Amino acid sequence: MKPTSPKFLLVVIAIGLALLLSASILVFYNMKIISTWQLATIVFIISFITSLILFFFIDSLILKKVNQLSIAVKNFRGQDDAPVNTYYGGYEVENLRKEILAWADERKDEIERLKKLEVYRKEFLGNVSHELKTPIFNIQGYVLTLLDGGLEDETINRDYLMRAERSIDRMITIVDDLEAISQLETGELQLEPERFDIVALSKDILNSLEMKATGKGIMLSLEGEREPIFVWGDRFRIRQVITNLVVNSIKYGKEYGETKISFYENFDLIQIEVNDNGIGISKEHLPRLFERFYRVDKSRSREQGGTGLGLAIVKHIIEAHDQTITASSEEGKGTTFAFTLVKA
Repeated sequence: MKPTSPKFLLVVIAIGLALLLSASILVFYNMKIISTWQLATIVFIISFITSLILFFFIDSLILKKVNQLSIAVKNFRGQDDAPVNTYYGGYEVENLRKEILAWADERKDEIERLKKLEVYRKEFLGNVSHELKTPIFNIQGYVLTLLDGGLEDETINRDYLMRAERSIDRMITIVDDLEAISQLETGELQLEPERFDIVALSKDILNSLEMKATGKGIMLSLEGEREPIFVWGDRFRIRQVITNLVVNSIKYGKEYGETKISFYENFDLIQIEVNDNGIGISKEHLPRLFERFYRVDKSRSREQGGTGLGLAIVKHIIEAHDQTITASSEEGKGTTFAFTLVKA
């Protein structure tokens, strides 16, 4: 049975004591039985007794509620010595406990996701500011040097202007990559799927990157002589994916190494692999390889001119095709990126 409201009991007792005290004062005063100082003494005594009664009564109520709260807490924590279905504050504690635990389970994943997004947001803002700060400072240094007299010095003026231009190009690349990722994530960038030959596209990409690979003595190839393989996808975006993967293998591959593209049929899918025999990637870096601005070797990546956004863009493009991309690697032996497209 639910306990009586303590507020109601306090009101009843307070009214009764007030009426009793008022009646006593009126009787004694009208009968002139006591003097003024005696009346004051009696009023003081009655007030004192009333205060004690109220104090002990309120104290007992507080103690009772504390005990109820203690039982409720034990019951909520699932302790065996706590009675079930205990009422506290008008609620059935056991049911309340079940509701709270059910709510917590439902919100757990959401809370964890929000925490990760907050960490990701902070890292992302820090990375963006750092990536843009480097070319901005470079441009500022070159321009100040030219303004301080270097513009008239023919031995450095053109060189510094060309360096400033390269820094501007880097900033433009970063902004373009960020815009591409934003459009892919929000769905603003609409794919234009078509039927095309993935083998012919890959050959064209390797031919366009041949001179870049030759500079490091890296050999580019398709695995075997392949017949045309037709897939469905956005030809322009898939070109972007394969180009990025091959360029990465050239940038971070070892000299006189090899990069090859292979194709495998898997029911209604075609798996495309870009494989190299370079230095490889350690296992702890693989889970974060497709994150924005994540670099395995930060100093080396910046020397190579990478923005740290390429693999993130690749991942978003493949996911926009409702497909997946994976990376496997072994240090000292090389790295393989594999993604799938629907067979046409």
